[in-house]
Amino acid sequence: MSKKKQSKNSGINQKNLIELITKVMAKNPRQPLNYKQISARLQITGKEEKRALTEALLRMKKDGLAEERGHGKYVLKAAGGYVTGSVDLTKFGYAFIICDDLEEDVFVAARNLNTALHGDKVKVLLYARHKGKRPEGEVVEIISRSRASFVGTIELTPNFAFLIPDNKNMPFDLFIPLSKLNGAKQGQKAVARMIEWDQRSRNPVGEVTEVLGNPGENDTEMHAILAEFGLPNKFAPEVEACAEKIEAAITADEAAARRDFRDVPTFTIDPEDAKDFDDALSLRKLPDGNMEVGVHIADVTHYVRPGSVIDKVAQERATSVYLVDRTIPMLPERLSNHICSLNPMEDKLTYSAVFELDSKANVVNEWFGRTVIRSDRRFSYSGAQQVIDTGEGDMKEQLLTLHNLAQMLRSRRFASGSFAFERLEVKFNLSETGIPLGILFREFGTANQLIEEFMLLANRRVAEYVGKKLQGKTFVYRIHDKPDPEKLSSFSYFIKRFGYQLDTENIRGLPAAMNKLMDDIAGKKEQNVIETLALRSMAKAVYSTDNIGHYGLAFSHYTHFTSPIRRYPDMMVHRLLTKYLEGQSARDRDKYAKLCEHSSKMERLATDAERASIKYKQVEFMSDKIGRVFDGVISGVTEWGIYVEIIENQCEGMVAIRELQDDYFEYDEENYCIRGRHSGKVYMLGDKVSVEVARADLQKRQLDYRLA
Repeated sequence: MSKKKQSKNSGINQKNLIELITKVMAKNPRQPLNYKQISARLQITGKEEKRALTEALLRMKKDGLAEERGHGKYVLKAAGGYVTGSVDLTKFGYAFIICDDLEEDVFVAARNLNTALHGDKVKVLLYARHKGKRPEGEVVEIISRSRASFVGTIELTPNFAFLIPDNKNMPFDLFIPLSKLNGAKQGQKAVARMIEWDQRSRNPVGEVTEVLGNPGENDTEMHAILAEFGLPNKFAPEVEACAEKIEAAITADEAAARRDFRDVPTFTIDPEDAKDFDDALSLRKLPDGNMEVGVHIADVTHYVRPGSVIDKVAQERATSVYLVDRTIPMLPERLSNHICSLNPMEDKLTYSAVFELDSKANVVNEWFGRTVIRSDRRFSYSGAQQVIDTGEGDMKEQLLTLHNLAQMLRSRRFASGSFAFERLEVKFNLSETGIPLGILFREFGTANQLIEEFMLLANRRVAEYVGKKLQGKTFVYRIHDKPDPEKLSSFSYFIKRFGYQLDTENIRGLPAAMNKLMDDIAGKKEQNVIETLALRSMAKAVYSTDNIGHYGLAFSHYTHFTSPIRRYPDMMVHRLLTKYLEGQSARDRDKYAKLCEHSSKMERLATDAERASIKYKQVEFMSDKIGRVFDGVISGVTEWGIYVEIIENQCEGMVAIRELQDDYFEYDEENYCIRGRHSGKVYMLGDKVSVEVARADLQKRQLDYRLA
């Protein structure tokens, strides 16, 4: 045996040797092998190594991992077989494989990941299981990569370069040959695509596909966030060209084929800075005293045909993305901000849900179909709020009537078990170059409630029309499952420390109890923490063709019909509803189920990107406040420290446990706290503390605090 081979095999400990033997046996689980056959496959020829291998086989037999078949031949006693799942990579390098068909996650050591990365779908060989221990295995095949491109910073040397990824779930730098830099320079932010990764190499090889710019520049950082989540920052030229070719003019024939609302008082209410208006309300009094309320939605699907270039891009994007300083629209600007946008004093094609309501806001009649409207007024939320509060201003009769109807709908909804979660929405006052000058909180008043209630009404009644009257028809629902009992129980246990009670056994009565809790905590120091934990105890709403209702809204049927400019599921709903109103047969359920799954996934990515942009701006805002002291509330507790949210601006940072030098603190997961071993000092979720800003790391989008 060569010296190289000796050094390779000498010093193998028994645990490693058992692992190697298991791999050999697992490749031929039914073939009994003796130590000579195993030695040959492991290229072991030295006497000491062979003796160690024999001892390892005996140990495996004793531990129940292998059984002897004939004299000196062994097979795995309980070959685990194979499972597939997704990789949950830890910051320590090892991973857990999350499998649908196993109750427990499968542990995979770093050396056995075989280039698998966070989120990858993989095939795993299960090792024979030790009694009482979690299943272990080895990645044997990467079925699909969760991502091939990474955002990072270029580190240049004379002969090669690396891209140092921003993503904390990517523990390897990408090796970039100089010929693959594509103009990227030292220290610049860039996107690199992984092009190969030999298992024998420590680092994957990549090529730069996009140079984002210099770190710290606003556009660079926002584009980096989009790239990190695999989201686009622009449309391809051919998509823009297709949008330019769309005819904006409304022909007389098209208008004549629709129900005409151009003479009915109509308005929009949107945020001050809105660029597109995809919903409008109309109101007229009927001869019998009832009110006809029109919920008019931009008729996007009239302009965007199935299978067109624009439709394919919209389907892939699935949603618009809202970062702190910009919107990345689902549709090209010519459509989203001009042709489809319900701008005031312009004739517009719409898809409408029209309701006849009595004086108690009960729906007497309803109609769904294509319309043409002309908005008389564009209100901002603050402008509409002023009319509601003072009773004076443009279209006051329409606004006040709709406000009264909306409040009746709202009261009825809460009485039926709808949740009343209204989190503060963070908004930044930005300079022309994107520097955060201040943090504001967007208020949610009765003008917001007016729009919300009529959008909810339209979404619910459209879903009920298809789900109840056209039973069995494929449709896109917005569903929300019941909360997880364990999370609820944990939440209930936590709030008892603040003197609050929540009956988690009575699921039907839970919404009313939760709404009362939200009222009780309003304005108190623990409000934000309790609201956050309450939301975490709830399931996430998703799109699905299987209707289970919307628990949070207490609706048996619910969909998204009212925002087709910014959500692809709404476009699907418009198309399906049109087919069914025309009497056509049900559409392909599997096709729409896949589209629902994709839309839900893209919605989560868009939300994560939005949060990342908010976090970046919060860190940037605090970067010139190093050393300043603020009052805060403990918003999270982990084994490595406590998270504190500053009360005045909601900027969250971490106080590392290592910074607490006056005692040895231990994490108490059950009680949401850390506790000093000697002093008994406790830092608990919801406690008010004063913190000093220690560091603001823009690269990691991380704030570090220390207790003041």
